[in-house]
Amino acid sequence: MEALIDQYGEPALLLVIGLITGVIFGASAYHSRFCLRAATAEVASGRAGPNLAIWLIAFLTALLVVQTSIFTNALDVSESRQLASVGSLSGAIIGGLMFGVGMILARGCASRLLVLSASGNLRAIVTGLVLTLTAQATLRGALSPVRESLVSLWTIPGDLRELSEILSIPHGIVIAVTALGLSAALMFGRYHRLKISEILSAAVVGGAVWLGWMLTYLLTQQSFEVVSIQSVTFTGPSTDTLMALINTPTLTRDFGTGLVPGVFIGALSIALIRKEARIQRFDPGTPMERYLLGGILMGFGAMLAGGCAVGAGVTGGSVLSLTAWVAVFSMWAGAVGLQTIPRWAG
Repeated sequence: MEALIDQYGEPALLLVIGLITGVIFGASAYHSRFCLRAATAEVASGRAGPNLAIWLIAFLTALLVVQTSIFTNALDVSESRQLASVGSLSGAIIGGLMFGVGMILARGCASRLLVLSASGNLRAIVTGLVLTLTAQATLRGALSPVRESLVSLWTIPGDLRELSEILSIPHGIVIAVTALGLSAALMFGRYHRLKISEILSAAVVGGAVWLGWMLTYLLTQQSFEVVSIQSVTFTGPSTDTLMALINTPTLTRDFGTGLVPGVFIGALSIALIRKEARIQRFDPGTPMERYLLGGILMGFGAMLAGGCAVGAGVTGGSVLSLTAWVAVFSMWAGAVGLQTIPRWAG
């Protein structure tokens, strides 16, 4: 790693790490049909099915491998944004609920919209752009005062953000319980006739989250520059990438600007291999206003919650961030709650 830093520099390596992580995530997410919205739809309908199994396998795989790496001292995430900085429980709750509702209206979360965009889904592309622009306005634009007000309602310091420490649960117990849960999720997936390739792809989705953490951590250990340890998330990187394309002649080389095109390339590759790439437009059965409202709610909600369904839900959840777990619970609550209302459930 040190030789690569000397030859190429930290920004270029971060870009490549993000690109590799993104390609793996995009390809596996497309093949497995990994989607939090689809999982919540099954729960809201009163049945547990293959989509729930896919989400659980991905989430529990990420949690297991990340916590195992921490337990064996191969990984240290204590300086990550999810654990080191001040967190907002009010933002996690309000933002998570908004994101969950928006995810149902738009028929996909931020990561799913990016994956579907690669196959030619124009609905996903338009909704993703609305989500990204709203997120930018929430972070730095006209909506930022509202975000700051809501975030400040209930904050917690960084030293109170790690769940296992708050609950005094040893990492060994966390790993054992997670391993049992993953075993049950794997059997649950086979019970619902998931293909082996789909189960493996779901596990690779979680593995991609671990890969992002590990590679950026290894870079921080060798670099003389300040490098943030990070992993897969989509709202912030998508916003930064879009704004860079609009405002600057060259892209900033970092993890996020490698991740977003990487996911697109990975998903597109599988769509082409499976001959599923085709243009999909809005039609009378898919009202545009529903998708646009969903994109707005997700963009604002993700900035409040500290990330999207993957960034907060899986990546933040894998390091046992309290605010991330509260956010993903709120996303589930908002999504399942909305789908019980017949007028919107269609």
